[in-house]
Amino acid sequence: MISWRDSPPVSVIVPTKNSIRTIRDCLSSIKKQTYKNSEIIVVDNQSTDGTFEVANEFTEECYEHGPERSAQRNFGAARASGKYLLFIDSDMILTPKVVEECVSSCMEKDAVGAYIPEKIMGEGFFIKVRNFEREFYTGTVIDAIRFIRKDVFELVNGFDEMLTGPEDWDLDRRIREKGNLIIINSPLLHNEGKFDVNNYIRKKEYYIKKGLEAYKKKWGNDKQVKMQLGAYYRLWKVFIENGKWKRLFRHPILMAGMYYLRLRVGLVYIFNKKKIPENG
Repeated sequence: MISWRDSPPVSVIVPTKNSIRTIRDCLSSIKKQTYKNSEIIVVDNQSTDGTFEVANEFTEECYEHGPERSAQRNFGAARASGKYLLFIDSDMILTPKVVEECVSSCMEKDAVGAYIPEKIMGEGFFIKVRNFEREFYTGTVIDAIRFIRKDVFELVNGFDEMLTGPEDWDLDRRIREKGNLIIINSPLLHNEGKFDVNNYIRKKEYYIKKGLEAYKKKWGNDKQVKMQLGAYYRLWKVFIENGKWKRLFRHPILMAGMYYLRLRVGLVYIFNKKKIPENG
């Protein structure tokens, strides 16, 4: 247990855009953390649904900035007073000990950052499928670091604001080069609401168009990019490595649903890739 007197401050940064459905639960979960030495920084991108007003009920650190999530996060980090930064989305809920465990584990193991397991919550069969899928990604190259020591975040110059979608992967690989990373046990909950397959595919298509090819060009389609975007790792190896195949085959119906979604996203990626000229 960390002594509160000696506990380092943590800044929780939440980018928002028309997030009225989820923002109250998100910010409430930060307030309810067992770790008390923290601040909430909300960076809103021109919401028109009352998101900014609700955020002001929870913190005085509310700002307006855009145009995309990367810029919002960097803007929030520049105003953060914490030794550590925690980046979460407005549709995420922290279980009570997330911040405490991130701080204590990073201090104990001299780590520069922590991965946080993610559980998908919402309504419908495909929510169960998404949660099943997400369990396989924690700590892999498909995952991305969320809890980061601020000096290390600044050392790598934060998020690349030219990327939208894979900016998390891009930051993650730069943070990996700077020190030890750990995985905590306490999860965060990703509140996806009532799942709609078509909306899910449209969201993936948006990020594919906005950032994936730029990400590939930046990193030269190296081994890690091939793992993140290639069929072999994304459709097979990530689900069987390190003994995970046992979990995969214990749930054949969820596995089938997962591959249905993965193949739909893969087809969208292939279709859009063909439409992008070689010169970018």
